[in-house]
Amino acid sequence: MKPRGPQKQDPLTKLIRPQVRRLEAYVPGEQPTTPGLIKLNTNENPYPPAPAVLQAVKAAVDERLRRYPNPAADGLRARLAQLHGCAPENLIIGNGSDELLALATRAFVEPENAVRANPQGVARSTVQYFDPSYSLYPVLADIHGARRNPVLLPDDFSLPTPTQLRRQLQWDFRAALTFITTPNAPSGHGYATAALDALCAAQKGVVVLDEAYADFAPENALELAFKHPHVLVSRTFSKAYSLCFQRVGYFVGSPELIGALHKIRDSYNVNGLGQIAAEATLGHLDYYRRNFREIIATREALRKELTALEFEVHPSAANFLLVRPPRFSAERWQRELRAEKVLVRWFDPPHLRSLLRVTIGSPGEVEALLRAVKKILS
Repeated sequence: MKPRGPQKQDPLTKLIRPQVRRLEAYVPGEQPTTPGLIKLNTNENPYPPAPAVLQAVKAAVDERLRRYPNPAADGLRARLAQLHGCAPENLIIGNGSDELLALATRAFVEPENAVRANPQGVARSTVQYFDPSYSLYPVLADIHGARRNPVLLPDDFSLPTPTQLRRQLQWDFRAALTFITTPNAPSGHGYATAALDALCAAQKGVVVLDEAYADFAPENALELAFKHPHVLVSRTFSKAYSLCFQRVGYFVGSPELIGALHKIRDSYNVNGLGQIAAEATLGHLDYYRRNFREIIATREALRKELTALEFEVHPSAANFLLVRPPRFSAERWQRELRAEKVLVRWFDPPHLRSLLRVTIGSPGEVEALLRAVKKILS
């Protein structure tokens, strides 16, 4: 069916902000509708939520649906505060961690045109991040009219030291907002807390340590949110806790920064069923921790198998692997695997074009992937 309304768009286009007209939107991983596909392209957890979580959500589908949820997710904040040894004032809950990343951009960064006349104010309009990392960061900067400062990671995707960054001259230690994905996505590399601590200590502006994959790593940097008042740690219930559908994430940090974010969030930004699901999740962490161990074991087994098949596999502390496939291009590998009913992620930027990102699925899904790989190689 064709879109309704006038088809001549030029007069309407003029009503849209130039910043938005020029914007290149974030491109999420494919969400297929074709049945029978093995989905290893968006880093979802292959295991379902704990049975008690599903029961809690089903039980909440009652007359409460006509009422607004708790505005600040107070119950969930109290449970998380107990888990992390802090106060509820150290926490804000978001509609996924993506909402909170956007709020941080709005709260801590001046639009570039607001500081253009002041050379000393350039840093106040800068959103900084390593490249490659989460591809939403530049989109958030563009939406806000901020200045981007992407800094290329070394070929091995390791975290540069402050000394190395000073030597390169591109990194801005005064940037208003710096995003650091740890473990990194899409590389999967884990970063040591001590290395992150040194970098955070050197920064003058706000730092967000985006820990979406922390539960699959040998260490995390949550303590830095309490050590440094300008550091926020981002977590999500999507990747590790099987709640992508519900969209629940949170920030941990100083009450001052958290309070600023509360001022600009939507009134009821986290849906009630999501709050209930996340609270129930925190009551069954042993179930999820068993799943983490299973995913890590499957990840290491897949790494060995792919290495034996002449794939170059980057070390990973996440629930995915970044690999350089043999014999022909990564783009062609993606097409060939899809023809075998297996979805993996390929990225177009030049420094990632030769690589594929493969989500760690269940043991059965990984076996299907390996069968497809062997068939393509043969």
